[in-house]
Amino acid sequence: MNNIFSSLKAIIQCSVWLFILFSYSTHTLATQVRVGILQYGTVHWELDVIKHHELIKKEGIELEVVQAASSNAVNVMLQSGRVDLVVGDWIWVSRQRNEGRGFTSFPYSLAEGSLMVHPDSGIKSIDDLKGKKVGIAGGEVNKNWLITRAYSLYKSGIDLQDIIKPAFAAPPLLNQLMLRGDFDAVLNFWHYSAKLEAMGMTPLISVDEMLDELSISHSIPLLVWIFRQDWADKNPELLSGFLNASFAAKRILVESDTEWERIKPLTKASDPRTLKVLRETYRSGVPFEFGEQEIKAATTIFSLLAKLAGNKLVGDNPVLNKGTFYTRYTIN
Repeated sequence: MNNIFSSLKAIIQCSVWLFILFSYSTHTLATQVRVGILQYGTVHWELDVIKHHELIKKEGIELEVVQAASSNAVNVMLQSGRVDLVVGDWIWVSRQRNEGRGFTSFPYSLAEGSLMVHPDSGIKSIDDLKGKKVGIAGGEVNKNWLITRAYSLYKSGIDLQDIIKPAFAAPPLLNQLMLRGDFDAVLNFWHYSAKLEAMGMTPLISVDEMLDELSISHSIPLLVWIFRQDWADKNPELLSGFLNASFAAKRILVESDTEWERIKPLTKASDPRTLKVLRETYRSGVPFEFGEQEIKAATTIFSLLAKLAGNKLVGDNPVLNKGTFYTRYTIN
């Protein structure tokens, strides 16, 4: 009889410990957000601010950051479920949704690139680029490049790609070659354009200015946080808490010059002028409102770019998928 009671006691104790262990594991999973990022890039700046000021802890969340060597590797981590969120392209989100993969997104940054020229080049307008060698970041279906082509068509009736000598390359290499004089102009991502400006190059026109002339009056996100719709539906408080921390970090970077001094090593700014240009360009691209008007503007741009790039960019559906943007979170 004693043996039976001893066995029962052991079983009960084991069950209690298993329950505690299971409850702890479940709690850990339910309060953790996993973010996939490139080994380099501006996302590091924001995540560092989140960590330094314990913004994620204030939301009762644990943050795991997983680094990858390429954008494709980041997307694979998201698709495989290794991470919950990544920063990427909302056009990619729409295409994925059209192909039956349930991703959605929320704005991360409005900052867009610029066409940069040498100050003594004599290039004063898009038309002056005829016959010139232009370096372009992001490939043939990059939004900045497609918007520039659309702007050229609108201004002069000519597709820019038909009158220039385009060369596609990685952003750091483009800057090096531009400074060396190998390009007449460069269309690069915002932080690389900012660094060129700090080094004496001149903005010919920004993508934001092009959008204004194309009558896109509301800001559209260049980059977004991408996540699975079903994950967001199951974890609305987790997602809201992470986005709260994200926008709290943005506010610190908007309001505090001291914070920029702290993160200066991450920006790789080599001098105060470069840091200042990076800081001001970043601040101009922070999205502090997002709603129906912004989604309408993105829908217009999507249709415009679909006409230029076709299914290479958007897949089989030239219309922005209705669920591309997550609408259950409001920026506070």
